[in-house]
Amino acid sequence: MGKSSHAERTNRERSNAEESPSRLDLRSHPCGLSATAGLGLVQGWKRRLLVRLPTTDSDWVPQSSPFSVTQSAFETLHWSASREVRKFPVPMSSTKRALIAVAVMVCILGVIAALYLYRWHRPLAGTSNGTAPSILAELPSDAPAIAYLDVAALRKLQNSPLSAVLGLTKNGPQTDREYADFVRDTGFDYTRDLDQAAVAFWPTSLAPAANAAGDDPNLAIADGRFDQGKIEAYATRAGGKSERRGGRTIYIVPGSPVVSFEFLSPTRMAIASGKKSADLLEISTEGQRDPAMQTRINRVAGAPIFAVVRTSNLPASFYADLAKTPELDHLVRSIQGLSLSGQPQGDQIQVALDAECDSMKNAFEMSTILDGFRLIGSMSLSDPKTRRQLQMTREQAAFLEALIKAAHVSHQDRWVRISLDLTPEMLGAKK
Repeated sequence: MGKSSHAERTNRERSNAEESPSRLDLRSHPCGLSATAGLGLVQGWKRRLLVRLPTTDSDWVPQSSPFSVTQSAFETLHWSASREVRKFPVPMSSTKRALIAVAVMVCILGVIAALYLYRWHRPLAGTSNGTAPSILAELPSDAPAIAYLDVAALRKLQNSPLSAVLGLTKNGPQTDREYADFVRDTGFDYTRDLDQAAVAFWPTSLAPAANAAGDDPNLAIADGRFDQGKIEAYATRAGGKSERRGGRTIYIVPGSPVVSFEFLSPTRMAIASGKKSADLLEISTEGQRDPAMQTRINRVAGAPIFAVVRTSNLPASFYADLAKTPELDHLVRSIQGLSLSGQPQGDQIQVALDAECDSMKNAFEMSTILDGFRLIGSMSLSDPKTRRQLQMTREQAAFLEALIKAAHVSHQDRWVRISLDLTPEMLGAKK
């Protein structure tokens, strides 16, 4: 009995649910739906007529939900109306198109400006980045200028013109008689026995005569193979004398300039020159190098030959020769550091000289002046009268002219770079 009444009630509710949509007159609807849209609406209602409600027993009772019917109706109406609207797109006015074009152009210009600022307002990339050689730790940390030469690496480059110019290959220039006597008496030949060298400089003037007078002291640390007995005997025969300082033996050899040296180990020597060369050997190497100086060293430490200068430690006398040209004096004083690197590439040597200025304005002015010097110099060297006034041979003038033409000047942010590729012909090292 219970099961029979339950089945009849279910059938009656389903019948009422199926008949209820038919009471809507779709033709009188304000949207004016077509027959196809009306059929879609009815089918949409049918799918949502029955809801499942929980009961106390395991059975379920289907119920008609007016909310489901209303929601389905609105969804179907929205879908039908959207489809009709898409058939008639609204045209975009010329004003809107112009505004969109202007916005796109502004975005593109903004991206270009950002890339330009990023390109010109970032440090110039190093030419040969690397880790500083450990031998540099033997140099005083306050030295304003240092240089490094990896002779062992260059000696392996048999096709490098730099190796030939330095005499590190069999085809290198012939040694003079005086050097041949030195090799015989000391047993040391740098082309064979020197592995690497690091040098610290304290320049006081741009004039070459200052170094000969001993006013520009320098200290070199050299690694290689040395015959200590022969070298000491050679220094004594040259008029040198030995001194004991704090348990160390220092040899002082007179000359222009005076040279002092000592053996740090069987394979390492310290050599100093200048008026107080012996005192340079006692300078403490303790202390941390200036971070800016260390950064400049790391920019070129990957090259077998490099040099770095920190201008803040240069004396005022260094700029004395520039006093007659105030503009050039101002630009030279604006340089905070210099970095030079030489990197062999095949039969050429890539040379780069970087100058770090105190402002982007000074860097731009310096690059402009260097380009002007390059143009004027090339024109002047092509004039035979100028070559006679400079007392230059034709070969020397040709080398200098080729050097000027090969140089390329560029600048970025506060940096100015002079780069060029040295060829065997330029170095006089033709195969």
